[in-house]
Amino acid sequence: MSDKNKVYPKTFSHIGITVPNIEKAVKFYTEVMGFYVLMEPTLVVEETETAIGKMCIDVFNGGWGTFKIAHLSTGDRIGIELFEFKESKDRKPEFDPFRSGLFHFCIQDPDVEGLVQKVVEAGGKQRMPIREYYPGEKPYRMCYVEDPFGTVFEIYSHSYELHYSAGAYK
Repeated sequence: MSDKNKVYPKTFSHIGITVPNIEKAVKFYTEVMGFYVLMEPTLVVEETETAIGKMCIDVFNGGWGTFKIAHLSTGDRIGIELFEFKESKDRKPEFDPFRSGLFHFCIQDPDVEGLVQKVVEAGGKQRMPIREYYPGEKPYRMCYVEDPFGTVFEIYSHSYELHYSAGAYK
C-alpha cells in the first residue's frame, strides 16, 4: 500500500556542468578528479525525430543547432554531465555566491592538500587556504577551488554527515 503523502530523503543522481571545451574538461575530471567516463563526448543535433532531440528542444528551446555532451561518474556513482555549447566558448562562470541558485558542489577526498595541488597544477585555482572545521577537536579540513574553466567546487576531507553531526570524533 502506497502513501502518496509520505516524504522520504531522495538520492542525488547527477549534476550538469557547462564547459567551454568538453575534451579538456573530460581530461581534467578523469585525470585530476579520478571520475570515469560513461559516455565519451558526443554531438547532439537539434532535431525532432529522436527522443533525445525532442528532450533537448524541451530543455534548451530551439535554435541551438548542436552541442556536445559527455557523462562521467564519481566513485560513489554520482553522475557528472558535461555540456559544451557554441555559446560556452567565451562565457566563463561568474562567481556570485549571493545570487540565488546553485553556488557550488562538493567533492570528498581525505587528501585535501594533494587534490588542491592537482587542481592548481591542472590550471585550476585555489580560492582560499585549506581550513580546519574544528581545530584541535576533529581532523576535518576543507577548501574552495575552481576547475580550469571557472566552476567553483569545495573539497571536504570527510563526509558531509561527519562534518555536521555532533557525535563523531569527540
